[in-house]
Amino acid sequence: MQKKKCLIVTGGGDCPGLNAVIRAVVHRAEQESDWEIWGSYDAFNGLLEDEMRLVKLDKRKVAGIHFLGGTIIGTTNKGGPFNWPVLNEKGNWVTEDRSDLMLQRLQELNIEAVINIGGDGSQAISQQLFEKGVQIIGVPKTIDNDLSATDMTFGYQTAVETATQAVDKLVTTAASHHRIFILEVMGRNAGWIALNAAIAGGAEVCLIPEIPYNIDSIVKSLKPRSDGKRSFANIVIAEGARPVGGKVSGYNPQQPGYANFHLSGAGHRLAWELEQEGVKAEVRVSVLGHLQRGGIPIAFDRVLATSFGVKAFEMVLAEEWGKMVAYKFPDYVSVPIKDAIAEYNYVDADASLIHTARGVGISLGE
Repeated sequence: MQKKKCLIVTGGGDCPGLNAVIRAVVHRAEQESDWEIWGSYDAFNGLLEDEMRLVKLDKRKVAGIHFLGGTIIGTTNKGGPFNWPVLNEKGNWVTEDRSDLMLQRLQELNIEAVINIGGDGSQAISQQLFEKGVQIIGVPKTIDNDLSATDMTFGYQTAVETATQAVDKLVTTAASHHRIFILEVMGRNAGWIALNAAIAGGAEVCLIPEIPYNIDSIVKSLKPRSDGKRSFANIVIAEGARPVGGKVSGYNPQQPGYANFHLSGAGHRLAWELEQEGVKAEVRVSVLGHLQRGGIPIAFDRVLATSFGVKAFEMVLAEEWGKMVAYKFPDYVSVPIKDAIAEYNYVDADASLIHTARGVGISLGE
């Protein structure tokens, strides 16, 4: 008897815990005699390229991957079924819709289900594919924790732990050299990583995308810690933070198929602003960057990712197409993908973490 095929895709930025999801799907599927799991290399690219790159996944292939960072089937945030980069006759890169080709190949390969592991952009693709008839299940993945349909996304807590450790290390350096250290962390539109790391690491200032900062307010909050001979301070800033009336720092990349505005320079801009305002202490900047995405996922994220993987395949069995796994403490549930991407998970001005930050004297640049 020919087995049914389920295709796993990991898209967008890599994230601690992706491999744990893949492993969990494979292990749960092998308890069913009529299913087998396949992976598409580099998101949907493995299915869309002229020479397809797919791999059959079994217990042997996924053995011991649950504690590894990254994803064994690769990922990308370029291209995709609806925006495939091609060179036109003039030698310019343009994009074309290859979704019909993708549906044709899924049918030819007898793939009956797709599990798409990714963030809001990837799940927007999931919704489009579902509307075209693909039997698809979504699994939420983002270190930014910016999907509102789930209490938490895997990889987020590991990223917070990495950022907190960075703050801890910079505190001792700042104290030793009597400097102000600025740590720039990820967070395009949501400041969850920055806010948690600032509170956990005991930073004096935390700047997030949701609250445009006033440089005068920051200078005032730093004054007691920047004028003395042995004073120092630590600032955590999200890459998407911006001053009041200003824009986020970054540029439009030229790589074919890459649509996102590239955030870069928030920490260095803040350092320049502080120096322009006459802050006496020496200011240094550290950009944590992709270190937040890599490495071994902490135990919490491994458990969360594994639970997501098991639930995702059970949603396949239940034919809950067009839905995404979500964690609603203490349960793992399914929600419509359309609803999952409808509302962004911003840090609300009345959030308890904001209250906590203010309560311990952290300046938010207001």
